[in-house]
Amino acid sequence: MNKNLIIVYSYHHHNTEKVALRMAETLEAKVKHPGEISPEEIRSFEMVGFGAGIDSAKHYKPLLELAETLLPVENQKAFIFSTGAIVGEKKMARDHTALRKILLAKGYRILDEFACRGYNTNSFIKYLGGMNNGHPNAEDLQAAELFAQNLSKL
Repeated sequence: MNKNLIIVYSYHHHNTEKVALRMAETLEAKVKHPGEISPEEIRSFEMVGFGAGIDSAKHYKPLLELAETLLPVENQKAFIFSTGAIVGEKKMARDHTALRKILLAKGYRILDEFACRGYNTNSFIKYLGGMNNGHPNAEDLQAAELFAQNLSKL
């Protein structure tokens, strides 16, 4: 069985991909985008991270669509992560609900969840110069690395 995999959908400013790559270094994980891996391949990993930016209070659609196609597993380790304009424990819990429900229904065991700010120029915000310019920053990426270190102990 392969060790670790991180699946990330990050397209706008590549905020979430920066976080995924930092976690991947720590976890010695492969990083794939939703269209680059099949549900069958995903089952061959011990631990799988699922991450994307947040849009309308849930992960971007391509990640959720991939999650829907996952084959059932038995207690496979997983973690969830995201970047978004607004973060916090309660906000993260709400934003991750759709993906969490899908993964739990497929038999995944969610070890932990992570969220940090990401540069946002969606909607009218782009006319104001965006929100969270410079994020994820060094501190955010350090937090992602620490998160990954803690995952490797579980």
